[in-house]
Amino acid sequence: MKQLGSVYDFLKGKTILVTGATGFLAKLFVEKILRVQPNIKKLYLLLRAENPHLATQRLHNEVFAKDLFSVQRDKWGEDFDSFISEKVIAVAGDVSVENLELKDLNLREEMLEEIDIIVHSAATTKFDERLDIAMGVNTMGALHVLNFAKTCRKVEILLHVSTAYVCGEAKGLIREEPLHIGHTLNGSSRLDINLEKQLIEEKLNELRLQNASEQTITSVMKNFGILRANLNGFPNTYVFTKAMGEMVLLNMKDDVPLIIARPTMLISTHSEPFPGWIEGVRTLDVLFVKYGKGTLRSFLGHPKTIFDVIPADMVINSMIIALVAHSKRHSKTLIYHIGSSLRNPFGISDFEDIAHQYFTKNPLVDKYGKPVAVPKKITWISSLSSFNRNIKIRYVIPLMGLNVMNKVFWNCYGDFYNESQRKIKTLMNIVRLCKPYLLFEVIFDDKNAENLRMATKQVADETHGTFNFDPRSINWIDYMLNTHLPGLIKYSVK
Repeated sequence: MKQLGSVYDFLKGKTILVTGATGFLAKLFVEKILRVQPNIKKLYLLLRAENPHLATQRLHNEVFAKDLFSVQRDKWGEDFDSFISEKVIAVAGDVSVENLELKDLNLREEMLEEIDIIVHSAATTKFDERLDIAMGVNTMGALHVLNFAKTCRKVEILLHVSTAYVCGEAKGLIREEPLHIGHTLNGSSRLDINLEKQLIEEKLNELRLQNASEQTITSVMKNFGILRANLNGFPNTYVFTKAMGEMVLLNMKDDVPLIIARPTMLISTHSEPFPGWIEGVRTLDVLFVKYGKGTLRSFLGHPKTIFDVIPADMVINSMIIALVAHSKRHSKTLIYHIGSSLRNPFGISDFEDIAHQYFTKNPLVDKYGKPVAVPKKITWISSLSSFNRNIKIRYVIPLMGLNVMNKVFWNCYGDFYNESQRKIKTLMNIVRLCKPYLLFEVIFDDKNAENLRMATKQVADETHGTFNFDPRSINWIDYMLNTHLPGLIKYSVK
């Protein structure tokens, strides 16, 4: 790959559209762009809202009011709000609707004339989202953004944020290769996206004819999503609909220059704009929090499992460098895996040691204000059936050993029994959804991303380091103990 040149010069005067602007990754992208090149021309941020006023309100409340922008607030002082007003426009719209549901026709025409770059980050990331919603956002949303890009007068590149886990429950080394239209993960049939849309409509019509409640519709459509995903070899609705989104883009992109970024599991920022910023309890952090609360003593997992985690700011850096490389025609690569499993793996044993060390020294407190004692070791159960048996032995059999039909018992323990059953059912649903990632046997090849990293090393010092996305630069013990876990507790754990 040729030398990239200055990232700052590339971004100067650019107009960028970002979808999913209130999302974790999109916020980081917006912050980075505004921080490293305040002389961009304009940022259009698409938010789901009924009108421009509500879109602007959401933008300020859910994006710029966050601690993430504290560095920029300190830099600009009283001028921060005017700087944002000058550079950023909140756009009311919806990617799940054709033409992005842009109601302001004058604004739409202005966008079509000015946009240089589109970063499509909007997605629903729930593993068991309703199939109609997930299909609308993750699959059709990608198509609608692509069609919008085709009408932009001078668009240079469309960057689509996908996920590395579109590979499903594969094994071994997964290369940065495109998913072709109709591809299934079990080879049982050909995936027909139009048929999936038709089946969704038929199922919804069937439920409406039955006068089903919204609660029933949600439950049925969630189950239907898992069913359709599994029939095509995908573990959950999220990766199923994201995979179809990739297929649509690759099959229908025509002459639109396209990049697909496939990050692995996102964790808190490594360095920028400051270490440890995160939103929500996501992926691996669910286990960290359960462990810190003393409730993770045994769980589904294999001692050799690799958790492919990557700091979110490194993902943003790779995306920006990819935009530069493609816009300058220095690369024709389509797919980039952005993860750590190949170059600097983080495994279950690392998780266990770090969690014990951190929460022993910095214990959470229970509802009585007392420090929570955490286990030294976790029992990892390497099959779903064994885990199910373990749960029954621990919770169900002791309760069933008591005569549940006994009236005295039921009066005393009936509510407790029902609550235990509910918790067990919830836990098993979580475990089934997370099973592919707890027993993961995949390493993500990142040859294309490595080529980008090599290109940045040839660039002037202003770029190298400022746009670091090399997982080998992460010291997992230091980062987890001194950056990630303190950030998780500060920003996400109530």
